[in-house]
Amino acid sequence: MASFSPTPGEVIPPHSGAAPPPMPDYEREVSRPNSRERGWNILATPGTYILLAINVAVFGWMTLHGVSAKDPTTAQLVHYGATNAYLILGGEWWRLLTATFVHVGLLHIATNMWCLWNLGLLGEPLLGPVGLIVVYLITGVAGNLLSLCFNVIGHDGTSVGAGASGAVFGIAGILIVLLSNKKLPIPAFELNRLRRSVIQFAVLNLVIGLGTIFTNIVRIDNFAHAGGFLSGLALGVPLVPRMTSGRTRYLQRQKITFAGAAFLLFLFAYFITKLR
Repeated sequence: MASFSPTPGEVIPPHSGAAPPPMPDYEREVSRPNSRERGWNILATPGTYILLAINVAVFGWMTLHGVSAKDPTTAQLVHYGATNAYLILGGEWWRLLTATFVHVGLLHIATNMWCLWNLGLLGEPLLGPVGLIVVYLITGVAGNLLSLCFNVIGHDGTSVGAGASGAVFGIAGILIVLLSNKKLPIPAFELNRLRRSVIQFAVLNLVIGLGTIFTNIVRIDNFAHAGGFLSGLALGVPLVPRMTSGRTRYLQRQKITFAGAAFLLFLFAYFITKLR
């Protein structure tokens, strides 16, 4: 999630012998969930590619309509759906969602889409295409809401935020929790390696984000990153017990979890309006 103020500066995120059970709901064969060979098959991971396509389409639409692919202005970002506390509290709550598909230049979208692609290939076999998309949307909005909250507290009505990195952190967060399920039909060493790699990704990028506090080269919305990451962790907790209990139960748990999360976000948004 990139955060901008009127001052210039672009923000970039940056085996046992027994036959194993089938993958929870969406994987028919036992294989690494982030297999690159399968990953290139769009039909195998449609949710990931739908999200990638939407982000790229929005960026392409912006550039075709005169927005600089290198250094868009804050006015242009706002026009295409970036967040701004003043506008959101004025009734434009849809910006909490649209901002997750708006990017600040070619380098910004390239880094975010690379991270989304890798995490999506790992997460979609565990969540399903619809589940992955919903997690992207919920955690992206959660990150933007936390950022909005601190903008309101700090009386910042000018900063503009955009980018998918809050949602990317959300996917990383839920994967850290889901990959802790030792009942998954993945060898323990591989499961630990995958989980460790996601943790390293999250920690490294959070540290990079915090480091930008002390420089004016770039500005990163750390609250959006933290909000997305924490909400991803929270979403994963109620899903773990149902991951290997059958498709019907798992999907039902997903629906309940996502509906509950959406309701909590609504309450959080209402709370923010009372801070003014």
